[in-house]
Amino acid sequence: MWSPEREAEAPAGGDPAGLLPPEWEDDEERMSFLFSAFKRSREVNSTDWDSKMGFWAPLVLSHSRRQGVVRLRLRDLQEAFQRKGSVPLGLATVLQDLLRRGELQRESDFMASVDSSWISWGVGVFLLKPLKWTLSNMLGDNKVPAEEVLVAMELLKEKAEEVYRLYQNSPLSSHPVVALSELSTLCAGSCPDERTFYLVLLQLQKEKRVTVLEQNGEKIVKFARGPHAKVSPVNDVDVGVYQLMQSEQLLSRKVESLSQEAERCKEEARRACRAGKKQLALRSLKAKQRTEKRIEALHAKLDTVQGILDRIYASQTDQMVFNAYQAGVGALKLSMKDVTVEKAESLVDQIQELCDTQDEVSQTLAGGVTNGLDFDSEELEKELDILLQDTTKEPLDLPETPPETFYTNSVPNPRISDAELEAELEKLSLSEGGLVPSSKSPKRQLEPTL
Repeated sequence: MWSPEREAEAPAGGDPAGLLPPEWEDDEERMSFLFSAFKRSREVNSTDWDSKMGFWAPLVLSHSRRQGVVRLRLRDLQEAFQRKGSVPLGLATVLQDLLRRGELQRESDFMASVDSSWISWGVGVFLLKPLKWTLSNMLGDNKVPAEEVLVAMELLKEKAEEVYRLYQNSPLSSHPVVALSELSTLCAGSCPDERTFYLVLLQLQKEKRVTVLEQNGEKIVKFARGPHAKVSPVNDVDVGVYQLMQSEQLLSRKVESLSQEAERCKEEARRACRAGKKQLALRSLKAKQRTEKRIEALHAKLDTVQGILDRIYASQTDQMVFNAYQAGVGALKLSMKDVTVEKAESLVDQIQELCDTQDEVSQTLAGGVTNGLDFDSEELEKELDILLQDTTKEPLDLPETPPETFYTNSVPNPRISDAELEAELEKLSLSEGGLVPSSKSPKRQLEPTL
């Protein structure tokens, strides 16, 4: 399903119709309705008005985002959205509505809202406005001329954020002041033309993240230190540091050029020596030595400039650390505002007094409980001794020994009378080697049968 977001993600270039909603090619009735002009007022048919506006307004913005531009004109949009030789008749009304909502702004109005005096073409842009638009604007007609340049504000803010991040991640961010020409070269990939680059700088200037100053015919840009910080005006220190940085670059380029010249003299001396031209070779070597001495002098100057810059960068770091320390001390003072040594000592004494009172209460409670426990323990000891004495006097309650019973076979023994037992006992007592059981034993022992 088509959406402005998906259309914005499509690659730039190629046939625009290939990146438009499906009904662009298939639904003739729908597209005929969308290409028709708006009614004079929304009150006539609000449903049709909202349907067209809901289609074209996001499509115009997403098309600009996909193209990577922040400046658009009615004529360019009419060419981009041509379909089978027809152009949308309601695009001017769409742009008027976007202007009314603040999503678009005339380029001249935007530049007038920011200090753009540093832009060389800032005055010319007003003179280039079509006379037709000027007269219609004076007469109260708000129609958008086909050549009038409009700025998509949300896209401009996104582009400004992109340029700011690009600067922060580049070597130019080592110092907040940078030449406008160097910044333009850095942003060539993000800003397709000079006007877009200037509009981005104006947006950053409006957000108080950059300030532009012209110094000796050269424009310099100063950035804010942090993403949420506001830029301070360019002062003499910034200008001095910028001049030192320019001197460093100039000296570095000069040293590189002289190094190439010294190498060239060396090669000329080598060729002259091979050709047997001794005098020419000596002249080339002398020129090489003079060049090398100039290089040494430039190196000394370059080291001096670099040393000064290093000290400046170190002092800036020291200043940041000092400011951090100062802020920390201020916060600590604020947090310790009502705290004094006397109050702290008094608080410690109160805590110690409370701890002593708690110890005394604990000892008192522990002592009362301990006496009660001692009394109970003595009573328990006496009762335990009595129980032990009673236990030694009573016989031990041991289980009875089961009577021994012998069986001759698996059949139970028959009952035997007392007379038979007496007779049997007499026989056993007369036999030699026989067992003599006790006369009191009530049990009879039979010989086992084999």
